Amino acid sequence: MAAKTAPPSGARAGATSRRTRDPAARRSVDVREWLGGIRLSGFMVIMMGLVVLAAFVLVPTIGTYVDQRQQIAAMEEAVTLTTDQVADLEAQRDRSRDPAYINTQARERLYYTKPGEVFYLVIDDLTAAQAPQEQADVSADVAQTPTDWMTQLVRSVTEAGLAQSATTPTIGVPDPAPSSGPSP
Repeated sequence: MAAKTAPPSGARAGATSRRTRDPAARRSVDVREWLGGIRLSGFMVIMMGLVVLAAFVLVPTIGTYVDQRQQIAAMEEAVTLTTDQVADLEAQRDRSRDPAYINTQARERLYYTKPGEVFYLVIDDLTAAQAPQEQADVSADVAQTPTDWMTQLVRSVTEAGLAQSATTPTIGVPDPAPSSGPSP
């Protein structure tokens, strides 16, 4: 019987160096061999399970935290606006407590007078030269019509109802040339 002998260590090293130098050999990876090289211990499995569990627990919590922070920022902005409105209302209240302001507002808005005063309200105090003239047309295309629109509407409806014949437009067919002579 012939005994198999192991190749010398130098020959084996040469074969390995040839494999690493060959680019085609590096591209093809045996997945079973690669996965077989990974050894998982019980501790690693437990730790990976804890990491996955922590991700499932923390992701919704972080989302809730971000939503709440956005709501808090929106409410703080609303409080700032309300504070500004309160400050404006307090300023108006302080003005309304001033007798000079009340007197001025009553005279200007409500036309109140003090006892013994005579108040004249002039409605049209401009002369004909000072009165604003009619403005020019905005453009040449848009102008005010010289007739009443209601009469134009009635005339248009009446003419449409009294028409002898109605023509329907045909798409793609040109209109016949009009004759120059009188029609019979």
